[in-house]
Amino acid sequence: LRIKNRKMNTADHNRIIDCEKRLMDAFQQRDISSLDELIHEDVMFVIPNGQTLNKSQVLDNYRGGDMYMSSITTSDLLMHFIGDNAVVSMNVEFSGHYYDNVINARYRYIRVWKLFYGHWKVISVGGIPIT
Repeated sequence: LRIKNRKMNTADHNRIIDCEKRLMDAFQQRDISSLDELIHEDVMFVIPNGQTLNKSQVLDNYRGGDMYMSSITTSDLLMHFIGDNAVVSMNVEFSGHYYDNVINARYRYIRVWKLFYGHWKVISVGGIPIT
């Protein structure tokens, strides 16, 4: 099976940039409705401490207030398209809390978006701390 790389065009690029912005805003504002819309049911999150979370766990963390981000800044965005997937990597600097732990750190995230019936959805997320 060979998947042909799809050429990135300006419209694709702009839609993913918009999805990333909506996702970061939804995380910061704890907008469960937008998170539910943007994240696929079978997503796999690997958070920087190595824990693996599914969609319901991520949404529950925000819904219950266990995860809160007071500020988020992104930089150094890279994007590649493979078939109907967009692979995005970026630096994310944020502050907030996760349960009782205060977070003020920088991470490098990789996120995979997949096009489903004209809508981009996150299907995979991984993050590692950076200095």
